[in-house]
Amino acid sequence: IYIDPPYNTGNDFIYPDDYAETLQTYLEYTGQVDSDGRKFTTNTEADGRFHSKWLNMLYPRLYLARNLLREDGVIFVSIDDNEIDSLRKICNEVFGEENFTACIANVNNPKGRSDDKYFARAHEYLVVYRKGEASLRGWEPDERILKRYNKISADGRPYREIDLRKTGDNDRREDRPNLFYYFLYNPETGELTPTRDESTREGFISIRPLREDGSEGNWRWEIKASLERALVLVAKLMPVRKIWSVFEMDYLQPDERIKPTTAWTMKEVNSERGTEQFIALGFDKELFPRPKPVGLLGQILALAAAPHQTDIVMDFFAGSGTTGQAVLDLNHQDGGNRRFILVQLPEATGREDYPTIADICKERVRRVIKKLNDEDASKLALDGDKKQDRGFRVFKLAESNFKTWNADLPQGDVAALEEQLAMHVDHLIADRTAEDRLYELLLKSGFPLTTHVETLTLDGKTVYSVQGGAMLICLNKELSFEAIKAMAEMKPERVVCLDEGFAGNDQLKTNAVQTMKGKNIVFRTV
Repeated sequence: IYIDPPYNTGNDFIYPDDYAETLQTYLEYTGQVDSDGRKFTTNTEADGRFHSKWLNMLYPRLYLARNLLREDGVIFVSIDDNEIDSLRKICNEVFGEENFTACIANVNNPKGRSDDKYFARAHEYLVVYRKGEASLRGWEPDERILKRYNKISADGRPYREIDLRKTGDNDRREDRPNLFYYFLYNPETGELTPTRDESTREGFISIRPLREDGSEGNWRWEIKASLERALVLVAKLMPVRKIWSVFEMDYLQPDERIKPTTAWTMKEVNSERGTEQFIALGFDKELFPRPKPVGLLGQILALAAAPHQTDIVMDFFAGSGTTGQAVLDLNHQDGGNRRFILVQLPEATGREDYPTIADICKERVRRVIKKLNDEDASKLALDGDKKQDRGFRVFKLAESNFKTWNADLPQGDVAALEEQLAMHVDHLIADRTAEDRLYELLLKSGFPLTTHVETLTLDGKTVYSVQGGAMLICLNKELSFEAIKAMAEMKPERVVCLDEGFAGNDQLKTNAVQTMKGKNIVFRTV
C-alpha cells in the first residue's frame, strides 16, 4: 500500500469525516470551556483540533489498511514535517512499534523551498511499516554499485571487501575491550581463527586491529560473531602499510539486488518530474497541482512488488493516479503482472471537463494505457511475446440496486405499511444497469470484484457465467423454461435469477425450482 494523505497545513481537509459535534461541543467535552461556554485556557478555536482532526481522519483508514495488507505486506506513507511525529505514533499503535521499517528522507526539492523562513526544506518523509516479515526485495544495482562489487567468489558470486577494523569514534582498544582479539591466519589454507590468545602457533600469522597511528584498535564484530562468520572473512596484506588485516566478504543478494538507504536523492523522486510527467500526458499544469513523480512510486514498487507475481498495489488517496501509472509503466518495462487498486473521493474541481478529482484519475489511467498500447503496436512483435492486459474497471460506492425494507415504521401505521408494500411490488431501483446489479450480487455471494465473468446467451437470454461456471446469474425480466433448462444443463453450483423474471408465472417458477433441485443446484431469486 502507498498513500499520500492530505498534509496538515492548518486548512480544512478534503476528507473530513462527517463529524456530528460542533466546535462548541468539542470544546466542552475536551474540558476547554465550562458549562457557560467560558474558556479555561487561552488556546484559540483552531488549536484544539489542529492535530486531532487530521488524526481522526487518518487513524481509521490506517487501521483498515492493516487488515487489507498481506502478512508480508508493507505500507509506505508520504508525509511532511507537520505530522511526522503524529504519524509515527498512530502507526506504532496500528502496526506495532516492532514493525517500523524505515523513515526515509525523500529529497524531492534539492534547491529547497524558497518561501520557508529559516531553512529551505528540501525533503519530505516516506514512513515505512510492515505487517509481519516483509518481502522487500532491494534495488537492482546500478553501474556505480556494481563497480564496488568487483570481486568474484569461487562459486561465481560478486562481492566486495569491507575492512573489519573499527574506525571512527570509540575505535581504541581501551574504549571497547570486548572488541579486541586476535586472528590466527594460515597463509597456506586461508584459514582464519578468532582467539583471545596472543600466542602465535607455528606457521600461522597473528593479526590484530591497528589504528592509523599504529596503536591497537578494535574490530567491528565481537569474537562470537567472528567465530560464527569466519567463512565470510578473508585476510589480506595491506600493500602500503605492509601489515595484515581482516576483511568481510560482502556479497550482493542472491538476485543481485542491494539494500536501499534511507536518503533518496535520485532525480526520479524530484517533485518537478511529477508535473512534467502529468503535462506529458496532455493535461494542463493547473488541473492538478504537485502530482507525485512516477519515479518515486517506481522506487517503491521495485522494492515491494515482484514482477512475476500477481502482487496488488493499493493507493486509497489516489489523487491524479500516479500510482496507477507507475504500476503500468513498470509492468511494461519488465513484463510484470502487478495489479492496482486506486481509491479516490469525487472531490469537486469546479471544472466542466473534469468535474471531480476521480475523473482526472480515471482519465490519466486511460491515457497511460493508450500510450503504452501505442508503443507496443509500433514495435515488431517477437515470437513468445505476451500481450499485457491493461484493462481496468471503475466502481462507485452507491446504495443498493434493490429497494430496502424500512424496518423503522411506527407500529400500527397501516398507511405507511401499505406504502412500503406497494413500493416493493417492483423492488428494483430504476436507472440501474444489469452490470450494476450483477456486481452487487457477486459481492453478496462472496466473490471479489476481480472475479472473471463471461457473458453467455441462452435461448436469447443474457446469462453471466461467474468464475468458470461456478455460478450463473440471469437478470432478464422475462425468463423461459428453455433458458432455465440450459442453465441447469451447465451444472453450476448456484443459479440466481430475478424474481421479476417469472412475471407471476408460478408454474414456470415451480418447474425451475424442481429442475435445479434435480441437478443438485442451489437456486435463488432476488
